[in-house]
Amino acid sequence: MLFITNRFPKQSIRSRSGRKFDFDLDNNASSNSVFFCEQVGGKNCVELGSTPFMARLKSSGYRQLLIYIHGFSNLPEDVFDAVEEFQKLCDKARANEVLVVPMIWPCDNDRGIVEDYWDDQKAADSSAFSFARVLGKFLEWRSSDKQNPQDDPCLKRINVLAHSMGNRVLRETLSVWNRYDLADGVPLLFRNTFLVAADIVNESLHHGHPGELISHASRNVIVYHASDDLALRASKVSNLKNKIASRRLGHTGPEDMNKTPANVYSVDCDDVNNLYDFPKGHSYFRSGTEKGKPGLVFQHIFECILSGRAFPGDERRKSSILRE
Repeated sequence: MLFITNRFPKQSIRSRSGRKFDFDLDNNASSNSVFFCEQVGGKNCVELGSTPFMARLKSSGYRQLLIYIHGFSNLPEDVFDAVEEFQKLCDKARANEVLVVPMIWPCDNDRGIVEDYWDDQKAADSSAFSFARVLGKFLEWRSSDKQNPQDDPCLKRINVLAHSMGNRVLRETLSVWNRYDLADGVPLLFRNTFLVAADIVNESLHHGHPGELISHASRNVIVYHASDDLALRASKVSNLKNKIASRRLGHTGPEDMNKTPANVYSVDCDDVNNLYDFPKGHSYFRSGTEKGKPGLVFQHIFECILSGRAFPGDERRKSSILRE
């Protein structure tokens, strides 16, 4: 499994292609360095370097890529397990269609959810600077005549799935990238961006708010939400404790669809989220009622990836409700 991370390794932070890479789980600080790696079996990982990594993506037999940004309180092994499950569902739905590539940022997982939550918010924000470098490296690689000559360009479509606090990582990454590195706004990079159980305020995608850049970088932005998501209730408790009162995008969807860009869509998962992930109702985007069998949320995500449209049967439609 190929992956990108800004977690510190036990080895030196100096990158070197081919070296062993072991996560330093005792260090949950966000590294300014970014490491392009591969899991080669069990807990064994090696560093590839950015150019070989992107060459591997280009030469893979998959037609599309899905960048996966995980939520809070996830250690690398949790991320690998989630991605492995999602990859198997993708391969079962259509072989050689979607390659899932996780971006692993440093969570703190040694205490309860509410206590960890505030530290993870800080790690999510600081990770933005590291992952903005990834986007910059990608643009540099894509425009390289050596790596992508006119007779051999990279034609893979790129999608993003951000889960829970991973939405904060995505929002802040685009904001930092736009503020410090770009002259004309963020480019259109992603075919579909899926915001699942998003742990950001529900006005985030409105015009003039920080999350608006997500719609600028994407052809489609699809928000999956459920009002009884218990993990987001814990998020709300922690934010109230720190004097921040706002409903979460993953609970309600956008506060006002009329204030969001035209390419934002909303999918209500309230009837299925607890069926798929009991009792939290938070990680409902992979398997359905039985592990290894796709749920309705996964099916909708995969259909979007195939068609490039949120609701291909009615392109004027802006929202939907998923029911078993």
